[in-house]
Amino acid sequence: MLHLLWALATAASASPGITRDTGLVDTATRAGAAGTASAPPLALPPVVTRPPAAPPVVEYGPRIAAPLAPMGPALFLADSGRQRPRAFEYSDAYYTRLEIHKIASYATIPLFAAEYVLGSKLYSNPPGSRSTLDAHRYVALGVAGLFAVNTVTGAWNLWDSRHDPNGRTRRYLHAGLMFLADCGFVATGATAPGRRRILYGGQAVNLSTHRAIAIASMSTALASYTMMLLWKK
Repeated sequence: MLHLLWALATAASASPGITRDTGLVDTATRAGAAGTASAPPLALPPVVTRPPAAPPVVEYGPRIAAPLAPMGPALFLADSGRQRPRAFEYSDAYYTRLEIHKIASYATIPLFAAEYVLGSKLYSNPPGSRSTLDAHRYVALGVAGLFAVNTVTGAWNLWDSRHDPNGRTRRYLHAGLMFLADCGFVATGATAPGRRRILYGGQAVNLSTHRAIAIASMSTALASYTMMLLWKK
């Protein structure tokens, strides 16, 4: 009995708004009791201003994984407005004829020297000995044979390279000089006095003309050889 009375007294003296289950203050009851009392202002976090982000970079096309290749001479030629040289292919026969042409040209030079020495002996002491005349004639035939080889191989290769603009001026100038030398050697042979003509008159005029044409022809051929050796382009 005493326990029951004690429980009732305790329940009567407790404040309203406290629940028996949780023991927490009823917020609705507290708000009604407070009336119009204002709640303290809430503390807001400070506003942090950030700079605007940069716009995204839009890439068009595929990325280049490897570095660009260095610019070659062909690009510089295109930028400078110069025409790039075209490549031409020649046959094996062309290079064979060219090699023969070079060998014949080199072999002609010592024959020129020998012919000049022999001709000077005949010109200084006409009519000269039989051995000197024969040697002069044989060397002249050797020069004529080598020039025939050079004329055939050179003209053939000139025709094969007629469409190649690379070195065209050099080739045509060389061909023109060699053609003049060919004509000069034909004239040299035509004005060559025989042994009988030297012995029986007319030798003065014939020897001078023959010698002048021979020297001019050899000089023209040597100039053409030198041009081809020095002028490579």
